[in-house]
Amino acid sequence: MSQSKGSPATIAQNRRARHEYFIEEKVEAGLALLGWEVKSLRAGKCNLTDAYILIKNSEAWVIGMHITPLLAASTHVVADPTRTRKLLLKRRELDRLTGDIQQKGHTCVPLSMYWSHGRAKLEIAVVKGKQLHDKRDSEKQRDWQREKARVMRDRG
Repeated sequence: MSQSKGSPATIAQNRRARHEYFIEEKVEAGLALLGWEVKSLRAGKCNLTDAYILIKNSEAWVIGMHITPLLAASTHVVADPTRTRKLLLKRRELDRLTGDIQQKGHTCVPLSMYWSHGRAKLEIAVVKGKQLHDKRDSEKQRDWQREKARVMRDRG
């Protein structure tokens, strides 16, 4: 079973989102999936890089998430790897997300997908875009933390 770095239940992570945006608020959402999609997720065949969340008619949808169909998928099902999938959220969470993304410069993107009690969950976040200098600052900070950990490890 091929899985990304992180916890053993992690299916996929969106590392680009963590680089491109400031993460302001995180929410866990369920997904309405088809049988072949669940089988593909169990095999780790998911990509969140270009995905984003759209809230329309008081429902949340994930667009651009790619789940690669397995070769052994059922023959009577036409598998669409990038179909729009519905997110399962409580009304209160949905209303809060709607209010948050209506602010200027805010959007909603998926951060990671993982298994929780046998069900696929999507961690979504309200994010704000970073400017180029913000990305450089984040990179410098990350390098400094890595160097600091290296020095402490070598001393002790």
